[in-house]
Amino acid sequence: MDTIFALASAQGKAGVAVIRVSGPQALAAGAELCGRTLPTRGMTLCTLRDAAGDPLDQALVLSFTAPQSFTGEDVVEFQTHGSTAVVSAVLNALQEVQGLRMAEPGEFTRRALENGHLDLAQVEGLADLIDAETEAQRKQAQVILVGGLGKLAETWREKLIRAASLIEVTIDFADEEVPVDVTPEVTALLSDVQKDLESETAAVKIAERIRSGFEVAIVGAPNVGKSTLLNALAGREAAITSEYAGTTRDIIEVRMDLAGLPVTLLDTAGLRETDDHVEGIGIALARRRAEEADLRVFLAEDDEVLDVELREGDIRLRPKADLRSDPDGAISGRSGQGMDALIAHVSKVLTNRSAQAGIATRARHRDAMLTALESLTEAQQILQRGPEFYDIAAEEMRSAIRALELLVGRIGVENLLDEIFSSFCLGK
Repeated sequence: MDTIFALASAQGKAGVAVIRVSGPQALAAGAELCGRTLPTRGMTLCTLRDAAGDPLDQALVLSFTAPQSFTGEDVVEFQTHGSTAVVSAVLNALQEVQGLRMAEPGEFTRRALENGHLDLAQVEGLADLIDAETEAQRKQAQVILVGGLGKLAETWREKLIRAASLIEVTIDFADEEVPVDVTPEVTALLSDVQKDLESETAAVKIAERIRSGFEVAIVGAPNVGKSTLLNALAGREAAITSEYAGTTRDIIEVRMDLAGLPVTLLDTAGLRETDDHVEGIGIALARRRAEEADLRVFLAEDDEVLDVELREGDIRLRPKADLRSDPDGAISGRSGQGMDALIAHVSKVLTNRSAQAGIATRARHRDAMLTALESLTEAQQILQRGPEFYDIAAEEMRSAIRALELLVGRIGVENLLDEIFSSFCLGK
């Protein structure tokens, strides 16, 4: 396998830059730049030099021998000063070392997967951790990265292997000293896994929202202060405001961190009947996004009939509290009245929902678990038909096991890898 190298820290000027080398020639390349043999595992301070012997930088050099490294290969990391000139000089020097080449995006992590140091779910967890913007996203990614989903899948897999083994022993050794009826134990094992899968698949939607962000739509008639409220919540002029109805015709989105959760606020077009074709398109889009949103904040008078039906958890407030003699139950983005209460309410609702999130976080995870669940349901039904159908039930169990192996990338995911790793930077 080629020896690869890349900048592992962020591009641009910094106090320290980290340049990573991985592969069979990593230690030799490190020794060539340092001018002396590196320890097989440890750190050393040395002056890096190019092929002509000219000094490049003084660096802290860390070496890791296989398999005790991130990739499972020999790895050397150069911690240099973080100027772009130093980084370029060191990368150019590594380019001149025979047998080395620049890494492709995600290639270090891909090697960790291929060498069994990470499963596919952990790779996805690492990608999520790098992209995490809020505390909830960080915590969720960490659970996946340390192998939480893989451990859960392995527990299910072991139970299914046990169940399939009992059935297959009955099939293969029907005339020997084996339990005559293994159905009760097999049924119990399958039921345990089914229950867990049902719970986990139901919780994927919330986990996905923690990854991508909850959507909170501000809904109401024209000129009730939706855009002003959005701007106040965002702390900037994200949406145009005016006294003319129909100013907002598209969906304005603002990303926020509320109570550690990623939240996207949506300012929608005012809901009303209109002959303006463009405004009508905006209103139709507003209704659709309001239906899809996780939570809606309605600005409306108490006696006003809403165009969009209220759901559990939705918030209804009277608009323009600053112009009212009785501001109870009202809000104003202009004066800030009711803002703290709204933020606290939204945070509480979404925090309660996020507590229902499972370990699985992606549609791919859900699809694999649903496939396994479908096979187990089929196996349970077939078992009730008697021993003469045990071979068919065993095949359904094996199908469920394959689906769980797909979940963590043991089989059948080669077509996914290029897409997954393309999102990583060169140094990962």
